[in-house]
Amino acid sequence: MDLQLFVRHVADVVIVDLQGGATIGRTNDLLDNQLRKLIDGGSSKILLNLTDVTQMDSSSISSVIRAFKSLERRGASLRLLQPRGNVRLVLETVHLMDVVPTTEDETQAIDSFH
Repeated sequence: MDLQLFVRHVADVVIVDLQGGATIGRTNDLLDNQLRKLIDGGSSKILLNLTDVTQMDSSSISSVIRAFKSLERRGASLRLLQPRGNVRLVLETVHLMDVVPTTEDETQAIDSFH
């Protein structure tokens, strides 16, 4: 399944709901471009909802790391929400969840930005 992105706002937090697979090529370009657009637009609190992501590869993980570092340099932040199954396993294997704050509850994730 191709990647679909839905952007919504809760207070001053931008939530990016992802559905499908985020892998090298067009789907990762979509993710990378959306994150860059949000960061360039001044978003300082971004929550990536990974609940419905079925696959992530090194290219999409690199996009998340770039966004995280870019925001961190500005004193802003990015968090991950509810990675599941193989996606969670991959993120744990590369220790991304040790670096990027990750939570299982959307309300707690939003509150953690404040």
